[in-house]
Amino acid sequence: MACRTSTFEPLVAVRPGYWRPANFAAAAATLDHLTGGRVRVNIVSGKDDLAAYGDSEGEQAQRYDRTREFMQLVRRLWTEERVTYEGEHFSVSDSTVLPRIAPRGDRRHPRLYFGGASAAAERVAATEADVQLFWGEPLDGVRERIERLRALSRELGREHAPLEFGLRVTTFVRDTTDEAWAEAEARVAEMAAQADAGAGTRAWQNPYRGEAVGQQRLFDLASRGEVLDDNLYTTPGRYGAGGAGTTWLVGSPADVAKSLRKYQDIGVTHFVLSDTPYLREIERQGEQLLPLLRG
Repeated sequence: MACRTSTFEPLVAVRPGYWRPANFAAAAATLDHLTGGRVRVNIVSGKDDLAAYGDSEGEQAQRYDRTREFMQLVRRLWTEERVTYEGEHFSVSDSTVLPRIAPRGDRRHPRLYFGGASAAAERVAATEADVQLFWGEPLDGVRERIERLRALSRELGREHAPLEFGLRVTTFVRDTTDEAWAEAEARVAEMAAQADAGAGTRAWQNPYRGEAVGQQRLFDLASRGEVLDDNLYTTPGRYGAGGAGTTWLVGSPADVAKSLRKYQDIGVTHFVLSDTPYLREIERQGEQLLPLLRG
């Protein structure tokens, strides 16, 4: 995809433990070289089927300690030569990544995006990430987390440029407000029917429930109402939606753009927007929503 485009910037997800820092730093540097500096990186530390990849589960604190080391070492490998590092989880000796990452203005290396709402995750974000990603929480929740992360960055003595903030959310866009809500409610009704059909004699439970702190925060929003702020739809999370699909910003292009501008006003500067199925919806997003957000 990067070879066939000129402005597309892939946001590449990587899990510490599945990748060793030096292997990943070298692979990402090669892709960054081939694309003229278009690579972005999303560091993922949440639970997964780790054993299937030959990794060990570990406690939450251990996983995030490993993530901190991974980010520190990758950043050094991208910006220094002949790196020697001996940590609890990773080590390298006299290591130099080739090709070198070419500085481009203020950009010394690919940005490191990071998500996580637990106390351990926030400490990693405050000190090591370039961009903290939030899922679709209401404005008051995002504002509170931005303020806490900024304070934590000062408290922990952050050494990098100020932490930036991003929003990963489903944007359910249709030509008109009424059409958007009618289709969103119809989709959720289908999800509810499927959940009921799959429950049998047992009470149905969302398979994502009980996982990450950030995911639980999204599920808890439904207790505050089906629609929060102007158009943040919380009901999908009741019937099987998870991750960025737990909550949706629903409306016309103008409705959704207005809501996204409000996140921008409180300090969000990176937006990862989509709806499913991706191939069908990306055209609507690009033609109707993005033009209202440029400039």
